[in-house]
Amino acid sequence: MSIQEKIDQYTEEINNWTPRSQQDVEDYRLKFLVAKGIVKGLFEDFKSVSSEDKRILGKVLNEFKQLSEAKYVETKDLFEVSASASNDSNAQDLTLPGPGFEIGTRHPLSLVRKEIVEIFKKLGFIVAEGPEIEDDWHNFSALNFPEEHPARDMQDTFFIQKQEGNDIALRTHTSSVQVRMMESGTPPFRAIMPGRVYRNEAISARAHCFFHQVEGLYIDEGVSFADLKQTLYHFVQELFGEGTKVRFRPSYFPFTEPSAEMDISCTICKGAGCNMCKYTGWVEILGCGMVDPNVLENSKIDARKYTGFAFGMGIERITNLKYEIKDLRLFSENDIRFLKQFETETI
Repeated sequence: MSIQEKIDQYTEEINNWTPRSQQDVEDYRLKFLVAKGIVKGLFEDFKSVSSEDKRILGKVLNEFKQLSEAKYVETKDLFEVSASASNDSNAQDLTLPGPGFEIGTRHPLSLVRKEIVEIFKKLGFIVAEGPEIEDDWHNFSALNFPEEHPARDMQDTFFIQKQEGNDIALRTHTSSVQVRMMESGTPPFRAIMPGRVYRNEAISARAHCFFHQVEGLYIDEGVSFADLKQTLYHFVQELFGEGTKVRFRPSYFPFTEPSAEMDISCTICKGAGCNMCKYTGWVEILGCGMVDPNVLENSKIDARKYTGFAFGMGIERITNLKYEIKDLRLFSENDIRFLKQFETETI
């Protein structure tokens, strides 16, 4: 059979060929287009044709090659589009089960903050919030900080704008929220002030340039230090469990007088002594005291009629004790291995 006869026969076969599946298309490719296929074989036969016949058959053979390749591409694309449409149809089937998703959990600091808030809410304390960027009056002056106090130094405070009598800084405590509450209302006040604060400190396992506080304020007629002690004693028993011991040590704060530091028996060693409590059996958790009369008068509250107490604690320190976490930096590094340890914690 001559080359021309073969081309005519295969051309008719291609024109009449109707594939029914992707496998038919693959069989076609293997028959016509691979290295040992029909097209390649015809070109091998073409080499032995005389020079005169080559002029005629060359064009015919090239047209046949183009036909066979075009037929393959056409049918291949047809089945690919069909398969894609089928997949799209399945994707839009609303009766199919939806993809699963992973539910997030609360950060350990959020867990402890919420627990603290819930305890004080039961005692009648509301939650108050204020700006994280404060002026000198609310952050220092109204709270009885003298001008030479080290907290006003740039080594301890992040100042945004430092001008005589009008310093603007990132708040160093949430006590500024207490001032704003006293300025804008009239006693009695009973509130806690949770929030983020900033200190210009070197970052280490025990300190960070920002942390979280919960401060509290109670002002009314006849409020005494005994009320302060009983409130904080109840808070400790609720948060750390019954049997947790409490002690108060005299201290100094510009905005309270008298003032005290409050310690609890170490929750890790139960008072026996360990690294966390520096082998004393006690861990300091907060500072407190009776609101200084000057602070009341600065907010236009009659100190002869009203008294009150205030306290403040770092949420990170409470969380360290509650979950036995020894490195403060873990709270802000977003290490999923650390955060996954709290998936079962709920409140």
